[in-house]
Amino acid sequence: MTDPSSVATTVIDGDGEPVLFLHGLFGQGKNFTSIAKALAPRHRSVLVDLPNHGASQWTEHVDYGQMAEAVAGVIREQADGRAAVVGHSMGGKVAMVLALRHPDLVERLAVVDISPVVSAESSEFEHLLDSLLALDLSTLASRSQADNQLTDRIRSRTVRGFLLQNLTHREGRWEWKANLDLLRAELGSIGSFPDGLDKHPYDGPVLWVAGANSDYVRDEYADTMRELFPLVRKVVVKDAGHWVHSEQAQVFTEIIRRFLDS
Repeated sequence: MTDPSSVATTVIDGDGEPVLFLHGLFGQGKNFTSIAKALAPRHRSVLVDLPNHGASQWTEHVDYGQMAEAVAGVIREQADGRAAVVGHSMGGKVAMVLALRHPDLVERLAVVDISPVVSAESSEFEHLLDSLLALDLSTLASRSQADNQLTDRIRSRTVRGFLLQNLTHREGRWEWKANLDLLRAELGSIGSFPDGLDKHPYDGPVLWVAGANSDYVRDEYADTMRELFPLVRKVVVKDAGHWVHSEQAQVFTEIIRRFLDS
């Protein structure tokens, strides 16, 4: 089991109710910094680095149950035992497992561009992981050189910039913050969703945020989502793909603010 103390967090102070942010694959808690600051001082935000990401501990396997337990520990220790939870993609799956296992810890839940099903399409993430792993860090001279080497494989400058936030220079050498080898080896586990969680649906308020240009939230997933989360309400964000919170940051922030304050 992942020890909650091994999960790195950043706190954006506020006077009101706490909210936890859980990032997706390749992400870090700091990806939500600007959104958390926009919610202050009405809300105190805890930005979590999930295991194998950011400054958090690396593990031997990817397991949604273990990640949910680690986040449960963070809520108990840093959020007075109960918080609103916002999770994107992989972090959205962690958030859903957390709410189903520990409904007493989750005041309300926002699931961003992911569904409680096995994700059918993983080729994009395979490509991104393979591209990063192909970089020879031992010969790398600078971050800009890494960006140049990735240009042919990853055309989007925005995506490259996001991915290269995982690259850090430490003790004279370049290394990855994220456990890329494990994430690539267990991409199937990341795309999965645990069985046996439908016995006790989560009955708190749930916001299901989808990017209009993304396929991770589909009409055929609605029944499964509603069985697990009966009070779910779906919102589709125009001109946004999978990374809704970065592609439409202002709109996303307002959606979350209204949900938290409703």
